Amino acid sequence: MSSSVEWKEIKYTEVFEEELRGLERRRKSDPNCKVEDIEGLLQHLYIMDGADWYGRGDVQDITMAATIAAYECFIAQWKASAR
Repeated sequence: MSSSVEWKEIKYTEVFEEELRGLERRRKSDPNCKVEDIEGLLQHLYIMDGADWYGRGDVQDITMAATIAAYECFIAQWKASAR
């Protein structure tokens, strides 16, 4: 694997896991937190991602993609556990 791909995968994984941990902490520590709250934040992330008119660069693109993926994953897991 080339080093340019490797650092991107490492960064994506770091951000994804960090975001999941943060979301899990929030859910456990805030009894008022609802899945709808997290869905609202995800909608905001989609807007921010689409507002990239000037180009963020590789690091910020990777960070945004991993953050959005973590939110989507967290919401899906939360909804699956509620069934």
